[in-house]
Amino acid sequence: MKYKQIKWLILLTPTITIALWEYIRHAFLLPYISMDLGNILSPILVFLVTLIFLRHLFSVLERMQEELRETKTKKAALIEREKLARELHDGIAQSLFLLSVKMNKFGRKNQLEQDPDFQKIKQTLQHVHEDTRQAITNLKYSPNEEPLSWTEMIHQFIAEIKKQHFMEVHLDWGIQEDTLSSKEKVELFACVKEAVMNVIKHAKTNQIWICANELDTGWVCQIKDKGIGFATENIPFNNGYGLQIIKDRVKDMNWAFSIKRKEDTTIIEIKKENK
Repeated sequence: MKYKQIKWLILLTPTITIALWEYIRHAFLLPYISMDLGNILSPILVFLVTLIFLRHLFSVLERMQEELRETKTKKAALIEREKLARELHDGIAQSLFLLSVKMNKFGRKNQLEQDPDFQKIKQTLQHVHEDTRQAITNLKYSPNEEPLSWTEMIHQFIAEIKKQHFMEVHLDWGIQEDTLSSKEKVELFACVKEAVMNVIKHAKTNQIWICANELDTGWVCQIKDKGIGFATENIPFNNGYGLQIIKDRVKDMNWAFSIKRKEDTTIIEIKKENK
């Protein structure tokens, strides 16, 4: 029902009610109801009709006004989000991109491509740039859209990896959303993302297995690949592989981290044990 129709119904219902009552009263009820009693019954009848019919119309009108206020609020929020995303893109994101280009030129000019410290700085800069771009993307989502659940974000990330890098990703995710806190979701997703990108860049394979399961005392998440790997006694934490980033994140969350080579499979394991 449209807003204008409801307003007209609210205005006309009492008038129509009293008009019908007076007609029925004088045409049919006058021999049975005195003038004084009819005058008393008129406001009572209008009140009852108003109570029965107009209450529903008022509630509909209030709901429409509330929806209108919410729409205006969401529109204002969307405008602010788009403005912030544009400022991030035109400011910080562009500056980070230019800094990355200059960093690469500086590394080539001074032959620093194999320097572990230089690679770590480059990787940190790359992560900041990626996080900024992700923040810009998130800001561009309309507030009217239902946000993706965290599990859906995992599946979306896997779909992007398959499409962009032509990887075959086997996902077996058994951790329920309510098992993890908001911070745990952010940190675990970042670790999985870093581990997957590490495999893509260095393992020289086109297959990845991501397995996550709940345990009686917590949960465990494993990222596996059958790439070239490396000896477990010589794990390259500090030469641009990104494993140190995962290790640091896991340490900050008081989780357990391990990486091992079993037969022809490299296994990165992140584990939480409730105490």
